[in-house]
Amino acid sequence: MGIGAFKSHFGIWFFNGVFLKDEKQLLEKAQETTKALRQMRFENIGDIKKSLVLEYIHEAIENQKSGKILEPERKGKTVIVPKELQEELKSTPSLLAAFKTLTPRKQREYCHYIDSAKRETTKQSRLNKIKPMIIEGLGLHDKYKNC
Repeated sequence: MGIGAFKSHFGIWFFNGVFLKDEKQLLEKAQETTKALRQMRFENIGDIKKSLVLEYIHEAIENQKSGKILEPERKGKTVIVPKELQEELKSTPSLLAAFKTLTPRKQREYCHYIDSAKRETTKQSRLNKIKPMIIEGLGLHDKYKNC
């Protein structure tokens, strides 16, 4: 649960409110695309019906205890390895092992870096530049992230 206050209203959020029965129709989505979160809005303190709010809270607690949780969808971006990098990974087992230990984000950074080059010579020079970085387990832009 969460509690929030704004200029025109205040409310209680139920993070997995989609599982609540909501027989009194008190819950609403924050936005159309909201999946699990539901909110109970109030415009003034007199709008709060303590017994109803407690019913919803107790139901939310029971749902949580029973494991009713809507996990967020992970939109896994696949890593498409350019052919130049694929060939290098095949020919150098230590590079392949190091590449596999990188996070998907770092793998995508390296793949995009190679793939975005237009000329073959540029692709090869970029590949030579990143090989030691991959073996060290660094991301392409890690040196800028510690500033």
